[in-house]
Amino acid sequence: MGKRADKVPGRMKRWGAFGFAVLMVLGLGFWVVGLYARHVALSQLSGQSHADASLKVALLRAVLERPRSLPLLLSEDQQVVDALTGRDAGAIERLNDKLERLVTGTSASVLYVINARGVAIASSNWREPLSFVGADYGFREYFRGAVQFGAAEHFALGNVSKRPGLYISRRVGPAAAPLGVVVVKAEFDQLEADWREATRFAFVTDSAGVVLISSVPAWRFMTLAPLPKADMAAIRDSLQFGDAPLQPLPINHVEALGPDAWLVHSVVPGDRAGEYLHLALDVPSTPWKLSYLVPTEPAISSAAREWRLLAFFIALPVFSIFGVYLWRRQAALARIYRAEADRQELERRVDERTRDLSQAHDRLQDEMAGRRETEARLQVVQQELVQANRLAILGQVAAGVAHEINQPLATIRAYAENALVFLERQQQQPVQDNLGAIARLTARIGTITDELKAFARKGRTSPEPVLLVEAIDGAIVLLRSRFSGHLDALSVDEIPAGLVVQANRIRLEQVLINLFQNALEALEGQGDGYVKVSALPQGNEVAITVRDNGPGIAPEILPNLFHPFNTSKDKGLGLGLVISKDIIADYGGRMDVDSSPAGTCFTIFLQRVPQ
Repeated sequence: MGKRADKVPGRMKRWGAFGFAVLMVLGLGFWVVGLYARHVALSQLSGQSHADASLKVALLRAVLERPRSLPLLLSEDQQVVDALTGRDAGAIERLNDKLERLVTGTSASVLYVINARGVAIASSNWREPLSFVGADYGFREYFRGAVQFGAAEHFALGNVSKRPGLYISRRVGPAAAPLGVVVVKAEFDQLEADWREATRFAFVTDSAGVVLISSVPAWRFMTLAPLPKADMAAIRDSLQFGDAPLQPLPINHVEALGPDAWLVHSVVPGDRAGEYLHLALDVPSTPWKLSYLVPTEPAISSAAREWRLLAFFIALPVFSIFGVYLWRRQAALARIYRAEADRQELERRVDERTRDLSQAHDRLQDEMAGRRETEARLQVVQQELVQANRLAILGQVAAGVAHEINQPLATIRAYAENALVFLERQQQQPVQDNLGAIARLTARIGTITDELKAFARKGRTSPEPVLLVEAIDGAIVLLRSRFSGHLDALSVDEIPAGLVVQANRIRLEQVLINLFQNALEALEGQGDGYVKVSALPQGNEVAITVRDNGPGIAPEILPNLFHPFNTSKDKGLGLGLVISKDIIADYGGRMDVDSSPAGTCFTIFLQRVPQ
């Protein structure tokens, strides 16, 4: 009885279906929860990062405001005026001492005074070997801007010190008769050091998108995007950033999250590539923007773990309840099955006793009936074997027909869909052109089926001279609809004029279509993929080469490449290359293949027709 209870029909299938359903629901749930957790994590990370970026903007403003007051005060200082007017012989010496004392107590890098001709007459670094005194700054934007507008700010690489910084300038004297300009240079080395973090990166860009201040020293003077040639030339001529290459930052935008937030892929120092949250905030009182890069992977991973764990603990009692229900139902079915088994066992024993009484009389008849039944079964098996062989042959023929007419049918469908669009637009000429193309392709399908019938009968199409360039162009036309947008990976080297081979154009196009299609499909998902087609005469033959840089043919497939139904494609039939090789052989040619992980090269050799 216990053994019969273990054999309840469908018991293991029900538990298997229940387990499969649990796995499917958990998988789908974890995927949905992961998407939601990503959204929540990005929202929280964006809010927190906005706060951090705002603090950095505030710190930058504080660093900027301290040196801004110095030019304003010094532009009205009498010692500066005396030094610029030359009224006192010792004025310049006293001004040098004053500037030296002032720069010591501020965050400024250097203070200096320029006369109306653009030459520095006094500087806080007048004692140093690289003193600014005597240097000509008349070409600098901050000098010309201060003379013209009264004040200016300009970020540039130092002409003498070769150190980057912000130059804040103020005119001394009236606009009509300026005496000179007071300049303070602010450097941001300490600010960059304060911003420096292991996984988060901050940098400031000007209105042209050039990085001025950065926690990543290697990013200084790089750009958010390639600069126009005119802007690049202007920057080079002004010597604003010296000979810096001004190359674009290794940041690629992936998705916009808001007006000032994006998801980006970036390669940071140490060749660490990853996904980052990119925030861009305006810096008040300047035309600058502060950018802040925050890695998203830790926050998303943490949120996904938390939400998936929560989903698991919610789903666990639900699945447990369903499991208990299924177990109790299986127990009830087991009891019903045991009762039915007992009844059938009793009936079996009664029937067995009854059959014993007449079995001796009927044994001979049963044996004869058994022999007749065995003979009938043997005949059925023989017929089934014959039928199976017939179906296998028919399957090969049907698969070949489907494979060979698939490309024209796809092109017909594309032309028909385009014709519908042109009809809606009331454009009659394109509709007529498409219908004409459909008629030609329909005729081509008929030609293909005739060719396949001839192939099935082991017949051969008579060879004729075929202009090779026309056959290659025809094959590309048939492939254009299927590989729309990807056919630019296919390039054809210049075919020698008048190159003619001994073949049949339709069948040669079928071979070329198979090779082009296989090569293009091998490049799927490969950004730098290419397929190159060339043809060169070699004595009495013509070598047609189709070469790609795909992953190559698998070693286990290559030895049987030209055997029927040998393929690595999920939906492939493995007949294309077999038919192609047979077509080439029909016209006295041959086909070779060379494949490696660096790519695959098919070479067709056909008889050349002399001009």
